Amino acid sequence: MEAKDGTVYKHVRDIYSDVRLVFKNAMKYNDDNSDVYGMANILLEILEEKWLQLLPKVTEEEQRREEEEAEAQKNILLAQEAVHAKMARDINNELFEVDMHIEELREMVVKKCRNISTMEKRNLGVAISKLCPEDLTKALEIVAQNNPNIQTTAAEIELDINAQSESTLWRLKFFVKDCNDSSSKDEDTNNINRGDASSNRDNYIVSKRKKEICDALAKTAKRRKKKTVS
Repeated sequence: MEAKDGTVYKHVRDIYSDVRLVFKNAMKYNDDNSDVYGMANILLEILEEKWLQLLPKVTEEEQRREEEEAEAQKNILLAQEAVHAKMARDINNELFEVDMHIEELREMVVKKCRNISTMEKRNLGVAISKLCPEDLTKALEIVAQNNPNIQTTAAEIELDINAQSESTLWRLKFFVKDCNDSSSKDEDTNNINRGDASSNRDNYIVSKRKKEICDALAKTAKRRKKKTVS
């Protein structure tokens, strides 16, 4: 019961089970009329009686341990959640600082840029109107950053391109350019795919035509050879 090699009893129920097994085995492997059987039977009865007296205390101790383990597990989960929450806050703070730094750099670039001409504004307005719904929503979000009153989710939105700040105009210009570049890449990829299919078809036609010509030349040469022999 006080073993130091790792075999020590972990629970009082294990002790009760082993002691009970000792008496059960003594009764099992000895004659019913033997002294060993009789003494084992008496001790087994005493054990069962003592165990019934001890059982409420054992049950109470088990419940206390379960509650302590549940409380410890709960504290571990709370500690983990606190760590995760702190990490999330730190990451959000870092992202906010990065966003602020990017915004400062963007403003610096805009200040060094020239003013957008009237023609460029007109072209920008036309380009925005041709954006797909998803990109158009993103463009309106750019406008909304400097115009909090604009309703980006409204069914119809009237956008006065001339009323926008230079910062907003340049950001819209860059955004539209990125959208157009992306669309051009997709179109080029499709054209390449179509071109590959067309090229394969042309190569097949040319190869077939070459084979027909070669076959015709071979037949002509064969006929000439026959005439010479004749």
